[in-house]
Amino acid sequence: MESDEEEEYTLQGPVDDEGFPHGYCTLAYTSGDKFEGHFDHGAKSGKGSFHFYDGSKLEGVFDGGLLQGKGLYTYEDGSVLKGVYVDGELNGPAEEFNSEGQLTFRGQYSNGVRCGFCWIYSADGGCICGDVNDDGEMTGANIAYIYPGMKLALIGSFVDGELVKGQLANVVGISQDKPQYNMVSDGGIFKCDVSTNNSISSDPLLPDPYEQEMVYVGASTIQGASEGLFMKVPMKEDKVVAFYNGIRLMHSEVDARDWSRNGNTISLDEEIVIDVPPPFDDTKHYCASLGHKVNHSFSPNSKYDLFQHPRFGFVKCIRTIKPVAADEELTVEYGYDHHGCGPDNPDAPEWYKQQMKSLKGKN
Repeated sequence: MESDEEEEYTLQGPVDDEGFPHGYCTLAYTSGDKFEGHFDHGAKSGKGSFHFYDGSKLEGVFDGGLLQGKGLYTYEDGSVLKGVYVDGELNGPAEEFNSEGQLTFRGQYSNGVRCGFCWIYSADGGCICGDVNDDGEMTGANIAYIYPGMKLALIGSFVDGELVKGQLANVVGISQDKPQYNMVSDGGIFKCDVSTNNSISSDPLLPDPYEQEMVYVGASTIQGASEGLFMKVPMKEDKVVAFYNGIRLMHSEVDARDWSRNGNTISLDEEIVIDVPPPFDDTKHYCASLGHKVNHSFSPNSKYDLFQHPRFGFVKCIRTIKPVAADEELTVEYGYDHHGCGPDNPDAPEWYKQQMKSLKGKN
């Protein structure tokens, strides 16, 4: 992270009798990096900070020209790393946070490389933990993905954080910062199984264990709807309760189809749409995820959110926005485009337009 001391620089600040920086100085390097801080006869000494050409920054206390003790590295995107430095290298405990202040990593470094038992956290509430390999990667045979809530885990083989083969376990406690598990003998075998444009899953009837504890499919209480998704247990606000996996199609393909074929589609990003087409809309053919069973409401109790799933990959999830009681139906606002064809004629299926007109009539 530090600039090469042999690199040419422009100096602003006091110098000693031999012309070396001495006191508080600024060194502007030809690479575009800059150092601001205290010097003792040419050696960085005391508080100082590197400002790198890419917008990142390293701050801490220097001794003999090298960063020693606690240091703070701020990446160009605003995420930060807080760690312990020995002779300018990360050596010891460290934590990393994203630009919103959410914890993304906790563990150890040795000579600038992650080592030992580490935790990697996702913004959606899930995490991966285990002993990293010599390259600092989550690669090995006894690594765990832990679902939000820290109660269920998939334990097994991972390669650089990707699940190769795992089994279900219950998290029963934490000892010396390591989770303790009870394996579930009949919980199934799981692997990274990201869908494509023609394959929804290699094991479409293997339910997600987290979702299985949260929700069930039943007859909807909403007029005109057939099935809906209901809570098995009471749930607080801001909790993930279900996942929305499906085949992955391009927006252009979906947009060109009739609305009658888009009943179970949801936009994942600017390029990809997730779809659960027949026969997979029937749980007899597909029950690996159930998020597509959630119905629309203009007064919803949940919302769609992004989720990095160990099995499905990058998908949408259902997250509560208020407390939801056991056996209460989950609803989201589908969010069709109200501007493309005018506020009173949204780009949406006919049933949605009728619901919107009915709502406006009541108001």
